[in-house]
Amino acid sequence: MRRIEAPPITREAFAPFGDLVIAARADIQPVMVNFGTAARRNQAGALLNERPHSHPNLCTFVCTPWTRFPVVVESMEKHPRSSQLFVPTRVEKYLVVVAGGDEAPDLGTLRAFVAGPGESVIYGPNVWHMPLIVMGTANAEFVMFVWEDDTREDCVVARIKEHVEIAL
Repeated sequence: MRRIEAPPITREAFAPFGDLVIAARADIQPVMVNFGTAARRNQAGALLNERPHSHPNLCTFVCTPWTRFPVVVESMEKHPRSSQLFVPTRVEKYLVVVAGGDEAPDLGTLRAFVAGPGESVIYGPNVWHMPLIVMGTANAEFVMFVWEDDTREDCVVARIKEHVEIAL
């Protein structure tokens, strides 16, 4: 079984798959708001929707810590025509596993990252990813945003024939 590493996530490393949203971005000039008590950074990440008739869906997730170690990539999902944003509101750390590919995940592009508090991910449209894998000792909570129209284009799932282990 092939094995890949899962380093800490960075915007640069994650860029081919979407964006990493963090509050303190040096490349975005803050605008002071709330009587000067808050630095607002606009356009902190791209949320994309390729279906004008779809509707926004804001969800919450409560996730229990993953217990099946080692972590093995057995299936992945993608949202072909919408980006998907995950904002952790309570988390110790979580695993982000992504790949390119059209009809199926391209395992040659498979990457894994460890993200933590204050690190939100935006999966780009048509980017394969594993479901949320929370690591640590406590339940985690996320807010998720995606555009949907209640068709197959909302979420496509693929089984992985050649399983890959994630080294943590």
